[in-house]
Order: sequence, then C-alpha cells, then structure tokens
Amino acid sequence: MSAIAAFSLPPRDRNEVNRGSTSLELMFDLATVVAVAAAAHGLAHDIETGEFGLGVVRFACSFFMAWLAWANYTWFASGYDNKSAAFRVVTMVIMFGSLTLAGGIRSGLGDEPHWLVLIGFSIMRLGMIALWLGAANGDRHARPAALRYAAGIGGMQVYWNTLIITLSPEAPLYFPLFALGAAGELAVPLLAERGTASNWHHGHIIDRYNSFNIIVLGECFAAIALIVSDPATPELRHFWWAALCSIIAFSMWGLYFDRNEQLLSRKLGTVLTWAYGHCVLFAAGAATAAGFAVFLSVARDGTVSQQLAALAFCIPIAMYLTALWLVRDRASKHGSMHWLLLIMAALVLASSAFASHALELIAMLLAITVTIRRRLYPVSLHAGGEHD
Repeated sequence: MSAIAAFSLPPRDRNEVNRGSTSLELMFDLATVVAVAAAAHGLAHDIETGEFGLGVVRFACSFFMAWLAWANYTWFASGYDNKSAAFRVVTMVIMFGSLTLAGGIRSGLGDEPHWLVLIGFSIMRLGMIALWLGAANGDRHARPAALRYAAGIGGMQVYWNTLIITLSPEAPLYFPLFALGAAGELAVPLLAERGTASNWHHGHIIDRYNSFNIIVLGECFAAIALIVSDPATPELRHFWWAALCSIIAFSMWGLYFDRNEQLLSRKLGTVLTWAYGHCVLFAAGAATAAGFAVFLSVARDGTVSQQLAALAFCIPIAMYLTALWLVRDRASKHGSMHWLLLIMAALVLASSAFASHALELIAMLLAITVTIRRRLYPVSLHAGGEHD
C-alpha cells in the first residue's frame, strides 16, 4: 500500500508549447503495429478461405482490443507522462502486454479460449489501472475522474476474463457478449469524465492519432510490397496493380493529412465522437490492406471470386471516407466540402459492381477527390491550437 501511495503522477501543462510524441510513445506504436498487422492478416486469411462474415467479426474484435489498449494509454500519457522511471517501467510492461496480445491474435481464433489474448490484454489493463491510481495521487483536481477510470477498467477486465474463460469463441453468444463488452468499454470515459475531466493536451492528442493513421496506412504499403514481389503473376500486371494500390494509399493519406482543423472543442461529446470515429477510420485503413492482399490471392489462385475481392477493399475504403467525414468534415464550415467524402464513399461502393476494374475506378475516384479538395480549399489551416 505504501508503494501505491508513493506512486504519484502529477498532470502536465495542457497548454505546453511544441508538445509532440515522445520516443517512448513511438515505441508503444511499434508494439501496436504488430497487433494491427496480425488482425489484418487474419482478416485476409478468413476472406480467402471463404469466411467473409466471420472474418469481419473476428477482425473487428481483434482490432478493437488493440485499438482500445492503444487509446487507453495514449490519452493517459497525453496528460500525465512525467518521464519518471516508474512511468517508463509501467509503460514497458504495458508494451509487453501489447506484444502478447498480438501473439494471441496471430495464433488464430479457433474453438479454444484466447489465452494469449486474455493474458496480454490483462497485463495492459492492470498497467493502466496502476497509472490511473498514480494520477489519482498526483492530480488532486482530477482525482475523482482518475479513480473512476481505474474502477471502470478493472470492472470491464473482470467482464472480459469471465467471457473468455467461460465461453468458446465458437459459441453463439460469444460475439454478442463481446459487442456488449465493447459498449461497456466505450461508456467508461463517458462516466469517468462527468463532472471532473481528466488532463490531456489538445495538439499532442491530434499528433498521436495522426501517428496511428500512419500505422494503418503502413499496412497498405506492406500489402503493396507483396503485390510487387509476387512471382505468380505477370510482371507488368502486378506493377500496374501495385501502382493503383499506391494511388489509393497515397490518396487516403492526402485526404486525412490536408491540415484541416481537427477536434474543434474539448466538450465531452465532441471529443468522444472524434475519438471513437477514429476507431472506425483506423480499422478501415487496416482492412483496406487486407483487401489488397485478397485481391492478390484472386490473381494468384482464384480461390475467391472477383466480386468478393472487390468488396474486400471497396467496403473498407468507403468506411474510411465516411469515418473521416464524421470526425472532421461533418463540422466543416466550408459548405463546398461538406458532403464530398460521403458522395465519394457511395461511388466507391458502387465501383464494386464493376469488379474487374474496381481497382482502377477507386484509384481514379480518390485521386479526383484529393484534387477537388485541394482546389476548393487551397489555404491550409494549422491542425493544432487550443479550443475551449
């Protein structure tokens, strides 16, 4: 008990100038990359073996756990990373849990309990509880919120332990109960932040979310490298496919990183919509990489239909555009851009009807979208700044 009392994490200045990602946070991102890659690989494998619906559900569950653990730590570190030895040690323990979680995702989802996933996730959550207790000791103003976070995370972890230990992943109730647990996790900040808000830095959080988007787009690059190097397809053809996938990935980057303002308010509803909308956006980016891999498998051995392969990348790209509209353009003051991403998302989905040329159509649509946005809105806005 004395050790817990001595562990104190005072708040950092939320108006700190030039606050960027630390090297420790970037290391944390690298650990998360492994989990994201494992989830994307699992999705591609399930689609290639004909389990499209089940694969989507498995991917959603795996990605949610990886994202949730990353988000829990990221928001906390934004407000309480004091660079102390204790904070760094706990962070490294959480990173080890992330790698264990990734190993569990990579090992596959059969009819046995996900022991590695459970162990890894438990390590990460216990680390977060310790951090929030440290914040409760060091931040008198936010102490109620910090204690509610610690209690909420602990209570939800008991739920996850019970679910994974008692139910097989093949049980009919497993995924509905997983969805219930996910809803509970998303409710924790809503309850914890009521009345007393925790500390976090506006510009730093935007920078961290930008970094995570680079992670998921990096998965697209990994899939493109596989297409380029695949020996089973004619050389000119796979270079053409790789070029089209690159145009899509670069366009997704260009649409997100166009320096429009993000997270325009610290109001709880605005913050949660922005944060949770990004979960969908990030998942869509990783799923796009899986869709590219499925496209390659069709060209290689034809185990999946062209129509299904087209849906495998059309759906996540449309979701990416829709989520980007939700977290940013929905609140845009520039009416000419307000509906652009939703219109293009609908056209991307419609492109799946032309399965044999869907890749070409989407690359063209996204390139046009980037061009339109740049011409309609040539003056950049800095993405930082504090908004009350």
